[in-house]
Formats: sequence, C-alpha cells, structure tokens
Amino acid sequence: MRTIAVIPARYQSGRFPGKLLAKLKGQSLIQHVYERTKLASRVDSVLVATDDERILHTVRSFGGEVVMTSRDHQTGSDRIAEAVLNENVDLVVNVQGDEVLIAPKAIDEAIEFAKTTPETIVTLKSAITDISVLMDKNVVKVVTDHKGFALYFSRAPIPASQKETFTAASFFKHIGIYVYPKKLLLAFANMHPTKLEQAESLEQLRALENGIRIRVHQTDYDSISINTMEDLSRVSTLS
Repeated sequence: MRTIAVIPARYQSGRFPGKLLAKLKGQSLIQHVYERTKLASRVDSVLVATDDERILHTVRSFGGEVVMTSRDHQTGSDRIAEAVLNENVDLVVNVQGDEVLIAPKAIDEAIEFAKTTPETIVTLKSAITDISVLMDKNVVKVVTDHKGFALYFSRAPIPASQKETFTAASFFKHIGIYVYPKKLLLAFANMHPTKLEQAESLEQLRALENGIRIRVHQTDYDSISINTMEDLSRVSTLS
C-alpha cells in the first residue's frame, strides 16, 4: 500500500508563534521532524503542507518536499486533505510538526497496525506513569473499549477516578500520529467542525461525533511536543 507522511505546518501558534522555524541544535524544528519521518521504513514519501512562505522556503532550503495550502484550514488533517487530494496514495500519515523527537519506529508501528484495520483511522497511545502528565491540559488523554477503539479523547484526566492515589498504567496519553485511508481522510475534511471538537480543541473528536471509528494501538514510544519556549529548552537537553 502506497503511504505518504504529511507534516501540517502552519506558522501561527497561540503560545509560540513561528515555532516550527525555531532552532534546535542549529536546525529548524520542521527540519528535525521531516528528517526523522524520512527514516520510517514504511513511508514512501514525506511532504510538508504549509500556509506560510517562510516555512515553504525553509523546507526547500534543506531539500524537503513542500506544498502551499489554504490559510483557512482549522486543523492539521484538513490541511493534509488538501495536500494529498491529487496524490496517488492508499494511506496518509499525519505527523505533528512539533514532535521533534518523533521515533521512526512509532510511525512504522502505526502504519503496520493500520494495514490490519481497514476503514478506520489509526492512532497511538502510551501509558501515563506520572500524575503531573495526567493533570497537564496540554497532554491529550484517551480511553478505549475492549477492542481498542477510542471512546473519547480529552485534555482532562480521563477516566475520572474516585481513588485518592494515582495508579500508573490506568491512564493513557494520546500520541498524535494518525493514519488515514485516503478516502476516509477526504470524507473527514468535508465534515463541519463539531461541538466537542471545538470545546476540547481536538480534531479527532469530529471523527467520533460523526461515527468514524478510531483504532488505538498501544506503544512504548512517549512523545514530547513543543508548545512553549520552555518546552524547547527542555527538549534541547534531551535530543
């Protein structure tokens, strides 16, 4: 199955404008993500979808493939849908532009899992072992049914626990990689934003509210997203 990984890359960010052009060890964040995504063995090609000339020129400067898209898209998946509209692909992988330490192995895991789960969106989760992560509103949590299909995603700690003590591995963090069958991605992008999506600012809730199933695969990979300058400083000590 031909697979393309697309990195949605808008310039504006509420907490960190222009963050994808910020430098980490001499390279822009978007270059770090692009080059790590290229290392995934199950990906046939990598494309950046942006709405900004500065990002366009930066990606071209390091030899990456990039396409300009509309400034009107509300979510990364909407932007990706425009970028792949005329691409001859079966699976489309949404890789977040601020996941500078993204593991190529995690991308491959998601793609392999998607090949066994047709007609659904596939994403990843990892066990939460630190209560501060559970309580962090920047960290998205997920709960699933017995077959691994997502029931809900939230920035709040879910499921709510009546216990006073935190139990590791009872809670799961959503890892922001999505694998879409192309047809399903285009259908998703044609749906209007939904109430829960807007309330939580989580695009995957649009799928759930419209009856699209999301299969969630557990991984050992733990993502680190950059949302603030402080996050960038922290990541610089890890990379």
